[in-house]
Amino acid sequence: MTAAERRPPPLFPQEIERIYMIGVCGTGMGSLAGMLRVAGYEVMGSDQNTYPPMSDLLASQGIEILKGWDAQNLLRLETPPDLVVVGNVCRVDNPEVLAALELGIVSVSFPETLRELFLLKSKKRVVISGTHGKTTTSSLVAWFLEHAGYDPSFMIGGVAGNFGSNYKLGQGDIFVVEGDEYDSAYFDKVPKFWHYAPNTLAITNIEYDHADIYKNVEEIIEVFERLVEMLPPTGRIWANLKDANIRRVVKSAACSVHGFGVGTGVELKAQNLKFVEGGGATFDVQRSATRLGTLESPLPGTHNVYNVLTALGVGLSLGLRFESMAEALAAFKGVKKRQELIDVVDGITIYDDFAHHPTAVRETVRAIRDRHPTSRLWGIFEAKSNTSRRAVFQADYPIALAGCDQVILSAPWKQDSLPSSDLIDLDKVVADLQAGGTEAWLIPSVDDIVAALLEQLEAGDVVLGLSGSAFGGLHRKLAAALHQRPKEPVAAVAKPETPAKPHRRPASEFAPRPRRTSRRRRTPLQPKPRGRRPQRPQASRRRGRKPVVR
Repeated sequence: MTAAERRPPPLFPQEIERIYMIGVCGTGMGSLAGMLRVAGYEVMGSDQNTYPPMSDLLASQGIEILKGWDAQNLLRLETPPDLVVVGNVCRVDNPEVLAALELGIVSVSFPETLRELFLLKSKKRVVISGTHGKTTTSSLVAWFLEHAGYDPSFMIGGVAGNFGSNYKLGQGDIFVVEGDEYDSAYFDKVPKFWHYAPNTLAITNIEYDHADIYKNVEEIIEVFERLVEMLPPTGRIWANLKDANIRRVVKSAACSVHGFGVGTGVELKAQNLKFVEGGGATFDVQRSATRLGTLESPLPGTHNVYNVLTALGVGLSLGLRFESMAEALAAFKGVKKRQELIDVVDGITIYDDFAHHPTAVRETVRAIRDRHPTSRLWGIFEAKSNTSRRAVFQADYPIALAGCDQVILSAPWKQDSLPSSDLIDLDKVVADLQAGGTEAWLIPSVDDIVAALLEQLEAGDVVLGLSGSAFGGLHRKLAAALHQRPKEPVAAVAKPETPAKPHRRPASEFAPRPRRTSRRRRTPLQPKPRGRRPQRPQASRRRGRKPVVR
């Protein structure tokens, strides 16, 4: 659980020129670094792990990144920084944190810095919160405002396609920020969004997450209730009132609450929803008794309909016209790592998505399935986040991934000190998927996954990589390998296909809805051995069972 109260506001130096950021490659920290640079500050920082897109973005802005954490990174600077911003990845024994204390430099958290140097200077502060959909919704709101000429400022958790950035420092009086319930720093143990002082708040959904901080969903509900109570009576809240947890949270609001959702019973609703094969969705929008019009969204999936509705509600409260937002939506370019199309090689489509919570995995799989209803869908999942590595969602991942035709699980590279009973059992996830009729394998290494896929992928297949990180460069490695894969001779005589067996819905709890059949039954996935002699097939294979590759 986080702390019950924010610490007293830190005393920022009156004159700030140089800022040093520890953990600068985190999504939020990297965004803040860029914004500070645009605002005229000298910025540099350090991090243990650097990877695209954040490392590329910081480099393009001329922000120096020191690799690794070393006290000498600060002690050897000719001119010490005026302020040190400490990311929540840092612990109390971080050598650079200790060096800052030794030098007497004021150390603050990322949310404290954002609040003091930017948010409190904006008249209208829009905070987009919730377990899922924050980044896409924040990007939509920022783009709606930009398209309407409001020149907003924003900071979000992903690179927005229409801006090519995850932040902007505009000249308007509106600041849009993605509000996260994760804690702020080791010395500032409260949710980040408690710092943001919103005038307008959106809540997309509330589920259990961040198992390393919160014991259960009740603790998460508590911090959202406190957030709601922070809004002034003149504020407004747009809430997904189809969510029972949100209905509990908004009861404590002193300001107006506006509901959105699909169907009836809410103020802003989507009706006549239709998904377009190979595209997004169309639906009618109605506010109370007034029909606003029909939207054509480029974003697939029901979860993205809710994201669009959230952004519409916020935009209407800020004075935007529905027609303007409809035009902006049609031109929306999405967000990197949110159903991002990486490449299409020889008819094989590769997507990258940030989904790692089982609900996000399930909805993303459904969205890609709706976009490619007749394709063989490969789900490649990395259980790396602090929640997904734990056993709390052991039973949920097989259900979430069951919409795929084939599933490959990668072993998390993070080492845990938790008891094995508290960690997810990936072998069991594989076994449960197989029991439910979904072909599944555990292949720990990214390079081995790529090698295995190369032997199996055919034109028409869709690969969906799901991970809360860069996934070891899986998507780009796979695309590059496919480009280099020898092409089949044009004159080759095709082998006659075995007639496809009628698709049967697995009689099991692991099939929440019917899956589309692939074009034909495939042989078990068996990558070539790397650096060792081939092993004999398992005895179980003689009994007709598929071997599990580890």
